[in-house]
Amino acid sequence: MRFLLTEDQRALRGGVRELLARRFDRAALRAAVDRPGELDRALWRELGAAGFFALRLPEADGGVGLGLPEAVLVFEEAGRVLLPGPLMATHLAAGHVPGAAEGETVVAAVDGGGLVEWLAQADVVRGDADGAVPLRSVDPLTPLHAVSARGTGTPDSGAVPARGTADPVAVLLTAAEQLGTATRACELAVQHARAREQFGRPIGAFQAVKHLCAELLVRVETARAAVYAAAVTADPADIAAARLLADDAAVRGARDCLQVHGGMGFTWEADVHLLLKRAWVRTRRAGGNAESEELLAADLLAGADR
Repeated sequence: MRFLLTEDQRALRGGVRELLARRFDRAALRAAVDRPGELDRALWRELGAAGFFALRLPEADGGVGLGLPEAVLVFEEAGRVLLPGPLMATHLAAGHVPGAAEGETVVAAVDGGGLVEWLAQADVVRGDADGAVPLRSVDPLTPLHAVSARGTGTPDSGAVPARGTADPVAVLLTAAEQLGTATRACELAVQHARAREQFGRPIGAFQAVKHLCAELLVRVETARAAVYAAAVTADPADIAAARLLADDAAVRGARDCLQVHGGMGFTWEADVHLLLKRAWVRTRRAGGNAESEELLAADLLAGADR
């Protein structure tokens, strides 16, 4: 089965990439790293004006009227540049929370695992965040809080799911962000392998480095096929499989990118460590390894019974 992007979908992806290249380039990324916990409200409103948050909201309600496949493309681009902020929570709140669709309201949410991203910067918090405790986040661009209380509601209500019942859309959009980060890790590894020279030739000419870069690409493209397919089928088992592959591609990809860069990849000035840290933090969101593996196992067992 082939999942080819339409001309409109390619144009959407290109437009989002162009917007982010203009408004959140490497200089903006490093500036955000130097100001941890601060959210660029002007950028947030610009994202809202571009339809980032209202992408899946019906046109009759003031939205763009697109679907899950298009949302996956947009979140993939956000993951590629490590765009900070509670993007998913605000996107999912469009149509439920006034101002969320337009980027005027920053929304945080208690996810199914009891984590809240960007709580201190949020105008509205979906779910019960009483007693939230700040955590020391490994990612300087993702401030975290943890709550012990269980959330309420279902994915289609105005609230967030209870802990342990992750919203499949949230799981898939996290996979899309991970895919974008894995793609960026692959790009950086290949760029460095071509530019860096040892013994009079690019390090990409050495077999060990070639293998690392090839494995990076294979994981990225495997995850991409799974994420895009899950966006079309919206099947919970497909989404779980996509999440597992995307998490693996992002984490292992960033680690292999560090390996290609050598010692300089571990320095604060390099961007590679930021990819790894963001990938690690996303794996802690609801719908991660254990939950997705359990869902897939249950689906396989149910299929065997049939």
